[in-house]
This record gives sequence, C-alpha cells and structure tokens, in this order.
Amino acid sequence: MAKKTKNSRAVSSLSTTGLPVVVIAGRPNVGKSTLFNRLVGRKQALVADTPGVTRDRKEGVALIRGQNIRLIDTAGLEEAAPDTLLGRMRASSEIALRDADLILFCVDARAGITPADAHFAQWIRKQNRPVLLVANKAEGARGSAFAMEAYALGLGKPLAISAEHGDGVTDLMWEIADRLSASIGQDEQEDDSNAEAFETFEEDSPTGPLRVTIVGRPNAGKSTLLNTLLGEERMITGPEPGLTRDSVTVPLKHDLGTFEIVDTAGLRRKARIDDALEKVSTSASIEAMKMAEVVLLVLDATLGVQEQDLQIARLIEREGRACVLVLNKWDLVKNRAETRKAILDRLSISLAQMRGVPVVALSAVTGDAVHKLLPAVREAWEIWNTRIPTGELNRWFHEMLARHQLPLIEGRRLKLRYMTQVKSRPPTFVIFGTRVERLPDDYKRYLANGLREAFNLQGVPLRFQLRATKNPYAPT
Repeated sequence: MAKKTKNSRAVSSLSTTGLPVVVIAGRPNVGKSTLFNRLVGRKQALVADTPGVTRDRKEGVALIRGQNIRLIDTAGLEEAAPDTLLGRMRASSEIALRDADLILFCVDARAGITPADAHFAQWIRKQNRPVLLVANKAEGARGSAFAMEAYALGLGKPLAISAEHGDGVTDLMWEIADRLSASIGQDEQEDDSNAEAFETFEEDSPTGPLRVTIVGRPNAGKSTLLNTLLGEERMITGPEPGLTRDSVTVPLKHDLGTFEIVDTAGLRRKARIDDALEKVSTSASIEAMKMAEVVLLVLDATLGVQEQDLQIARLIEREGRACVLVLNKWDLVKNRAETRKAILDRLSISLAQMRGVPVVALSAVTGDAVHKLLPAVREAWEIWNTRIPTGELNRWFHEMLARHQLPLIEGRRLKLRYMTQVKSRPPTFVIFGTRVERLPDDYKRYLANGLREAFNLQGVPLRFQLRATKNPYAPT
C-alpha cells in the first residue's frame, strides 16, 4: 500500500480515461512485449531474447477496428516470494489484471504448455475477467497444430498468431473488438461516466499534458519518486540498482494542470555499459529526455554530485530542456546546509548554463517536501517558454553594450546593432552586427548572464545565433 503523502491529496493518477483496458499477461519470454509493439504500431516496449526484460507495466494506445483501447504490457508471471524482485513484478502485473476489460493470456506455441502456463491459467480463471487465449510464435505450417495444445488450459479456443511476423494479428484485432463490445455493453452507464471524465480531462488540457522526464544515475530513487507523486505503487522499487529497464509513461492530474511523467532507466557511464539490453535501455532513457519539456535530474543527496550527474546535466543542457534538480534522500543528510552549498557550487563551476536551476530537496520514501516538486516544474516550464518583446529586449541590449565595450578584433572594434528573440523552448536570440561571427565566448557569457538577471531566465539553456548585417557599399 502506498504511503499517504501531502501531495497525494492534490495529485491523482489518470488511470481511467474512458478507454477499454486490455492487458497482455503470461509467463516470461512468450512474446508479450512483441505483441504489445505490434498492436500499438511502434516499438514502444523493449524486446530481447532474455527472459524478464519487462519489469514495470507499460501502457500505450492501440487502434482496434476504429476504436482506441488502452493496452498494458506486463511483467512475466512467475512463482516467487512476495518480497523478492520476481514477486514484486508479479504483484504489479496482478494489479493491472484486476482492472482489465479483457486479458490476452499469451503462451508460446513452440514451447508447448508448461506447468507455469497451467498454474497461471488456473489463477486467471478465478479473476472473473474476460480472457482471450493467444498462442504466440505459431508461425509456419505446424504453428496452428502446436497452438491447439493450449486447449488444455481451459480458457477456450486459442488464437494462433505470430507477433513477430504479423501472422494472425488482424484476426486477433477483430476478436479483441468483438470481445470488448460484448463486455463493455454490459455496463454502458459506467462507460458513459468514464467518457465524460475523459472529455473533461481533454478540456482541462487543450494543449496536452506537460511532459516531464525523470533521469539520473541508477538507485537515485527515480521510481520511488514517481510512486510517491502518484500515491500508488506503480513502479517496481527496491534496493537493487537498475530495476527500471524501460521508459514508462504515466499521466497524472494536479491542481496546477495535467502532467505526463516518464520514469527512465538509470544512466551510467558508457565505459561501464557492456550488456546489449542496458545499451537499449540507455537509448530509451535519452530519447525520453529529448521528448520532455522539463527534466527532473534526481541526485542521491547522500553522495553529492558525481561526474556522471554532471554528464547527464550537460546532456539536458545540450538538448535545450528545462531542468529541475531533485536532491533525493534528503532525510538521510546530516549537514544539510553544507551539502546543498557543495552541490550548487559544483554545478555552478562545472555547468554555467545550469546556474540558477531550481532545486527541490525531498525524500521520495517519506514524502517530505514532494509537494514542492510540481510547482517547481511548472515554474521552470514557464521560464522555458518566456517571450521577450523586441523593444524591451533592445533597450536592455544597448544598455549592456554601453556598460561593457565590445572588444577589438585585429585592431577593429566589433559593432552589434540589435537583437531579437526568434523562439522559446528554450529561449533563442539572434544578434545582428558587423563581423558578429567574431564575437568572443566571454562576451556571449556576459550577455547570457545579463539576460538571466534582467528577465528571470535562471536555470534554462539560452541559445544565441549570430548574423552579419549587409554592407550597403559592398560590391554585389
């Protein structure tokens, strides 16, 4: 049961949006994630030959016969003690199954029916949820014959498919649509209320939810933080580093608006990444960060700033994302004032563009100060979207030029004429002038620092483009 936090009253997960819920379940390595990717139409879930790649529930929207459904990929069902990693993975899958309008129970037709398949088929029958038996990996002439062995599970006629090659997937989609129509038709009133809630959500967020990605080194507490924000045990957590392997997107609603938060796998130094699966996980984390509007960089405050933290911060800056620095495990820090000063000093020295980045010190485990996080995210997003009027910007610009004279380059002084902002997200400015391409980096830093101070642009990356003005007397 998730701990109650100050934030849990203000935030609620948007777990029901009026869409039918279809959950893919089965033992490890039967092709659940491959089927998930096939139905949503893109490679959204990690796929590998290694069993147990999927650990956290993965959600997506699939278009089935003209109707959107909420599709959930789950971890493989395995018998294990509740306090083990496998036990926690199974518990997460069981939570998803309880809310399903339809369960796709997958077996491996090539491997035949195993004792684990029989055990979990018996358990699923007791859940009183509609079940569609899917015999995956049934490609080839003998595939359908192998698939018929699944009759023994007592879940009805198995549907033979090959998620990898696409065989039988069209028939599966028709069957899903028919099963959902029969199931949902029994409770139209509930569906109408869900649809109304979904429409209200859309009206509240006409421009879509604010996209937030959580990044950091392994074991910094990223998944625990997401669970605390949601007020539920959505992500699998524990003392083992590297539990999260794939990027998992979860929507939530807050008094400040709607958010779409992505939890990612921990990012380690490239030199330490040998496993092919970890390389794919790292790529997924970086891709999720590139798609974000605001990135939460989570640090283990008990360890301070490590070199890998700085590398991640540089990547955030290079991609031009807004950033909020999260000092997690703050409840374990003894000398808090000294620790905060050491972290901020290290960032200001190593990362000039991160100067003034908002900092939230919290404890994801206890929930202390977590309620401060989303307001900081919203404020960082607003700064990232800042637009400065050209007239106001140029008045400031000429004051800065008068205060600090432009340098001489080869005996001739540079001339900067005017400046304008061409875009936000991040704030980007064009400077026009004579030989402006020779403008030294230290003068750019002078202008950037002045912009931050004058227009409250602390903590967001700033971009400068330099364009030379045409000489009217130059020969054409």
